[in-house]
Amino acid sequence: MERVIFYILALIMIVFAIASVTSRKMLRSVIYLLFVLCGIAGVYFLIDYNFLAAIQLTVYAGGIIVLIIFSVLLVHHIEMELEIAKPSKQIITTIACLLGLGVFLTTIYAHEFNVVENSLTTTTAEIGTKLLSYDAGGFILPFEVISVLLLAAMVGAIIIAKGRKLEERSQKSEDSSI
Repeated sequence: MERVIFYILALIMIVFAIASVTSRKMLRSVIYLLFVLCGIAGVYFLIDYNFLAAIQLTVYAGGIIVLIIFSVLLVHHIEMELEIAKPSKQIITTIACLLGLGVFLTTIYAHEFNVVENSLTTTTAEIGTKLLSYDAGGFILPFEVISVLLLAAMVGAIIIAKGRKLEERSQKSEDSSI
């Protein structure tokens, strides 16, 4: 039963990943990406990594997708249609993807994978302590750097969006005064 669920999730992720890349509408691409990220969380739930699945849903499927949607809405490109690549670029991209897929499949099938039994369990409290630890190997500094980076990206998007609106208003006021 688990294998059937895995193949269904894999099929859903592949279909929506292709739809995300090939869609010409920006908002639809983001929504398709949301389904891919939810499928990844489903795989985590399937292998009993509940904490990682919850993080996947909250951080990526929740936070990042909302950030992308607000960024798209903020710059008023919600219905923007993306350009279609030239046929020569499509052919080159297809060849590169097929080569990458060939290398990937060759590597996977050439390597013998052994099941490793892990007797160590990690609790959510240990993960939280390690994430917010100042000690060696702690992740508080990268956590804070990423939060400042996301804040800077959001402020930059707002400034870019406001700058265009101010330029449009000044041009309209100059046009009306002439």
